[in-house]
Amino acid sequence: MKNLSPTHYALLFTALLAQLPLLQSSYHEYQDALSKSILFFEGQRSGYLPQDQRVTWRANSGLSDGWTYNTDLTGGYYDAGDNVKFGFPMAFTTTMLAWSVNEFGDLMPPNELRNSLVALRWATDYLLKTVSQPNRIFVQVGDPNVDHICWERPEDMDTPRIVYAVDAPNPASDVAGETAAALAASSMAFRSSDPGYAETLLRNAINAFQFADSYRGAYSDNSNIKDGACPFYCDFNGYQDELLWGAAWLRRASYDDTYLSFLQNNGETLGADENINEFGWDNKHAGLNVLVSKEVLEGNMYSLQSYKESADSFMCTLIPESPSSHVEYTPGGLIYKPGGSNLQHATTISFLLLAYANYLERTSQSVNCGNVNVGPYSLRQQAKRQVDYILGDNPLGLSYMVGYSDHYPQRIHHRGSSLPSVKDHPDFIACKEGSIYCNSSNPNPNVHVGAIVGGPSEDDSYEDSRDDFRKSEPTTYINAPFVGVLAYFAANPSFS
Repeated sequence: MKNLSPTHYALLFTALLAQLPLLQSSYHEYQDALSKSILFFEGQRSGYLPQDQRVTWRANSGLSDGWTYNTDLTGGYYDAGDNVKFGFPMAFTTTMLAWSVNEFGDLMPPNELRNSLVALRWATDYLLKTVSQPNRIFVQVGDPNVDHICWERPEDMDTPRIVYAVDAPNPASDVAGETAAALAASSMAFRSSDPGYAETLLRNAINAFQFADSYRGAYSDNSNIKDGACPFYCDFNGYQDELLWGAAWLRRASYDDTYLSFLQNNGETLGADENINEFGWDNKHAGLNVLVSKEVLEGNMYSLQSYKESADSFMCTLIPESPSSHVEYTPGGLIYKPGGSNLQHATTISFLLLAYANYLERTSQSVNCGNVNVGPYSLRQQAKRQVDYILGDNPLGLSYMVGYSDHYPQRIHHRGSSLPSVKDHPDFIACKEGSIYCNSSNPNPNVHVGAIVGGPSEDDSYEDSRDDFRKSEPTTYINAPFVGVLAYFAANPSFS
């Protein structure tokens, strides 16, 4: 080694860097990723597709949804790579799309703000249908147990479109509470562009919350719902967080003190200070605490101080230098929680980091994590590490967003993407006839641009396989918070 020339040393150093992609400073087209993250939702649409549909390998589907109840339940989104419309995760997806617009919409280019609102309205139009009948909420369309044994395009599906409804006094506090949150948050997003629609959303949010609060309990505990919802979107975590979450959004959307009182009086009894380190379609605690903290920080509402204390505690768990840090990371730096579809945690937590950074910055505050003081910059740094990992700064150099960069998953677990488009193959492909496409080693014929897959293992490994749905299946609730996250970094590309 001592005889190497300076040129050889330089070449050796370059080669070493090539083996350490995480140490390289990568430049990301956050604007491009933002556009694609929103476009993804058009590939998940159910119902009659509009003339300006940009994802052209999709066509109309689910046009008879709701007929067994003599009602129109067309529209909405398929949650993932199958053809079922699950109300619980769809409502959460809607809330996070709306929060993305409310929190970061002013940073979006006008065309992407418009596209975000279009994606949001596709969801809210459907949710309004689910609460259109008094004392009833429609929580799901499609039998997942039958759907999942077929590999079928949504345009071809001939599986039973069973409608799952909950009638009072049977409980659905979780789905109704999340639907109330979604409609309330969305009313804020539409307030300036369509005030009449915003008012409709808020009115229906109030009614949905009343149903949730009046008939308390989990929707999946109903005998007529359980077999359809479980184990896919069972309420594993309890319904109490959705009551607080719905009230928090109604408070923010309406400024009604009724909901302030609800948050003040029910925080302890409904467990607001429990399970505070989770945020996703089933557990709203961390998001609830961050959301409510906005009023503490910016509105000096000290009666809600306990929520802010929980939000502070959550932030401290995410900072590696903090004495209370206990979130697990992969060797490559990705937030990791067991259970599959791991990137849902990375995108939701990144969103909360950025939202809380905003609230702290506006009030010139920081979080005290024992011997470490954490400010907005540190929180944004943590979020950026997650974003950049997802977009390709990881040991595999792989973008986990389909269609972003030149190296991304080719065989995602998604029926519509993996089967030939009805435009290219108009003949019907029956339930089992699609298996040859599912089992094929070929790349998916339809590139589902913007889809973020479940993500790698705890050791950063990823096998590009349709079979491993926990890693290769995209979901709407992975993408929805990422819209807001990408809007921030697209507007602040030089943040480091």
